[in-house]
Amino acid sequence: MTQRHVELARQISAAARKLGLSADPSAVQTLSIIPGATSRAEVMPFWRAALGYEPRIDSPAEDLVDAHDRGPAFWFEQMEKPRPDGGGAIHVVIWVPYEQAQARIAAALAAGGRMVRDEFAPSWWTLADAAGNEADIATTTGRD
Repeated sequence: MTQRHVELARQISAAARKLGLSADPSAVQTLSIIPGATSRAEVMPFWRAALGYEPRIDSPAEDLVDAHDRGPAFWFEQMEKPRPDGGGAIHVVIWVPYEQAQARIAAALAAGGRMVRDEFAPSWWTLADAAGNEADIATTTGRD
C-alpha cells in the first residue's frame, strides 16, 4: 500500500461520511499469496512470467504485483531449507483465456519452470517453479 492509497481512502471515507454512510471494517479483505523458496531470485522469474506481474517498486527482490491492480500480490518468503517432502509451499490457479494459455505456459517454462502434468489440457496444465511451488494455467475450454 502506498501513501496515495491512504490518501484516497481518506477522501472516500470523508465523502461517505457526508452521505451518512458508515464503514464496516469486517467486510474488508485483501489477499496476498506467499510462495516459499530457498532462493527468491530463482523462482521469481517463473511467477512473473506465469502471472504476467511486475516487480513491486519498493521491494522488487521480494514482491510481484499486478500492474492493473486486479490480482493479489505475491510476496516470496525466504525459506531456510525446502520442505521435507520436496514439495513447494503453495499451489495456485491462474485463469487465462484459452488463446493466451500456450504463451503463458511457454513463458513460465522459459523462466525456469517445469511441466508437472498436462493430462487435463486444455482445461489446465500444472507447472512448478524450482522450489516445487505449483501453478495451474487454467482455461474454461474442455469443462462442463
